[in-house]
Amino acid sequence: MMRLTAVIILATILFGQHAQSQDFHKWAPGPPMGWNSWDCYGPTVTEAEVKANTDYMAKYLKPSGWEYIIVDIRWYVSNDKSHGYNETDPEYNMDQYGRFVPAVNRFPSAKNGQGFKPLADYIHSKGLKFGIHIMRGIPVKAVMENTPVKGTTVKAADIHSKEGQCLWLHDMYTVVPEKEGAQAYYNSLFEMYADWGLDFVKVDDLSSPIYFAGEIEMIRKAIDRTGRKIVLSTSPGETPIEHAAHVQQYANMWRTVGDFWDNWKQLKEHFKVFERWNKWRAPGAYPDGDMLPLGRIGIRAERGHPRMSGFTKDEQYTLMTLWTIFKSPLMFGGNLPDNDPFTLSLLTNKNVLKVLNTSTNNRPLFTEEDKAAWMAEDPATGAKYLAVFNTADHPSTQAMPVTVDLSTLGITGSCKITDLWSGKKAGTFSGTFSPVIASHGAGLYRIEEKK
Repeated sequence: MMRLTAVIILATILFGQHAQSQDFHKWAPGPPMGWNSWDCYGPTVTEAEVKANTDYMAKYLKPSGWEYIIVDIRWYVSNDKSHGYNETDPEYNMDQYGRFVPAVNRFPSAKNGQGFKPLADYIHSKGLKFGIHIMRGIPVKAVMENTPVKGTTVKAADIHSKEGQCLWLHDMYTVVPEKEGAQAYYNSLFEMYADWGLDFVKVDDLSSPIYFAGEIEMIRKAIDRTGRKIVLSTSPGETPIEHAAHVQQYANMWRTVGDFWDNWKQLKEHFKVFERWNKWRAPGAYPDGDMLPLGRIGIRAERGHPRMSGFTKDEQYTLMTLWTIFKSPLMFGGNLPDNDPFTLSLLTNKNVLKVLNTSTNNRPLFTEEDKAAWMAEDPATGAKYLAVFNTADHPSTQAMPVTVDLSTLGITGSCKITDLWSGKKAGTFSGTFSPVIASHGAGLYRIEEKK
């Protein structure tokens, strides 16, 4: 009897550990929606700018489900710059355990060792969630100074390797998973982040050009042991598709492309990318098409000068429609207080966002050189969603019909169709539906079969 009891206890422990490791997918019941500082401020964003975007989101976007405020790369450098990184004489800010902390000249509330907690508290007070970008690994500065790993007798130099160092930013060395103290270092990082009140972390240099499975697993363990619901996003892209099952198991979202900016060629490439990644979406685990370079971007960015997005309005509809029907996370890249009414309208259409958050069985119908179509379903009613795109590139291209055979959506009788972007009734149709779509534009529709 005692042996049986021991087996039951062991099974309970193991099941509990497994359940805990899987619970994190529940932390992102829909694709995460938020603001990220990268497209407008690169590695130079300040606390005042973060708060201004927080205030805007709380007032204008929170009612539509937007909730994350993300401080992107190099918040720990006092003297970074736009159009690249300052790797000549960067002024790093690091604690005694080899962990980067916010630059106080940019984030004044971080003074006296408070880290990002005061800023997180401010964001939480608005009913929103706080996130940061970090680089994989341990700081080169920590290795040079051989700082201790908190809670151990191990030093930074004992757990690092120069192999696999990031090719485009040289702040970090690899943490070797097999080394004693490696997991403890990541544990100490996320203990600090949890104390700050972190809700989201974007970890860069994890997946391209090398996929660091061991460090991803250490990060997962470190997050889970904090007991705090910190959504994990891996970067950059394209994540190697041969590791799709692994990243789906350990992360909430992962990049499908490299950095995405406001040009049509990159946008058009997403059709084939999303088709490739579509089968790997799962509840709480989302292939990520990268940030939305919309609104006012380039203010102090890595690429380009201050501008409203270079996408035409039709291309912006294409972007938002494609991300929505694919159920990609939505991370807005522009400076929110500079939004014009059109940009705001793209982010707050309740019928479109319902497709993003609740649709199921999302899949491409066809992807051709000059047109594409996707569909999905409303699980509550059985209605269908249809997204159509005019992707033709030749200069003479004007608006053209994109014809869809309704039987491919499972509709055999007549149906009512509603344009979700305008909210207007398109009419009653049977057999085929051929909406006329502007050049580089898109349409998104709800289709209800008549009984």
